Amino acid sequence: MKTIRTLLAALTLGFGLQCAALASTIAPDALVKSVTDDVITIVRQDKAIQSGDTRKAVELVETKVLPYFDFAHMTRLAVGKDWRQATPEQKAALTQEFKTLLVRTYSNALTQYRNQVIDFKPLKARPEDSDVIVRTEVRQPGAKPVQIDYALDRKVDGWKVYDVLVAGVSLVTNYRDSFGQEIRAGGVDGLIKSLKDKNKHLEATVSARK
Repeated sequence: MKTIRTLLAALTLGFGLQCAALASTIAPDALVKSVTDDVITIVRQDKAIQSGDTRKAVELVETKVLPYFDFAHMTRLAVGKDWRQATPEQKAALTQEFKTLLVRTYSNALTQYRNQVIDFKPLKARPEDSDVIVRTEVRQPGAKPVQIDYALDRKVDGWKVYDVLVAGVSLVTNYRDSFGQEIRAGGVDGLIKSLKDKNKHLEATVSARK
């Protein structure tokens, strides 16, 4: 079930625009829909990604997704109250390693895309709102629809995603318990090491597929 949820999230996580100016003026729901369609179109046409080429999927995510996610905010949410005890250097390291983990996880999930259909729900927000939820529903043959919601806030350079909720469960804060256990066991440096080890394992897995 976790793999399915990760895949479904990845399908609708894949958005970014070629023009940053457009991202700063377009409505958040229109942004999500436009670039999600763009990424899915690429995945459908790219035989390498469909055949499991995670490196190719990583390139797609880095090009289309990274500029439109607030990874510092996401990491703060995932670490929770323990974020306050981290030094600036540790915060930077945590953010980098968590970003790498999320990118590789979502990229791997993109290679599992088949024929899911995404419905975009009307945005319930006022024009002046700076923190909104964009709601979508992913439908796939033989399974119940799954709700995927995106939390975005407005930055100087446009809307940024800071959390994703799958069936009402935050994918970011879902890490909080395990992160807390790592910090209690080995401090902030212990969590950083754990994330680095996970990323090295994912990288080794990708290399072994070559």
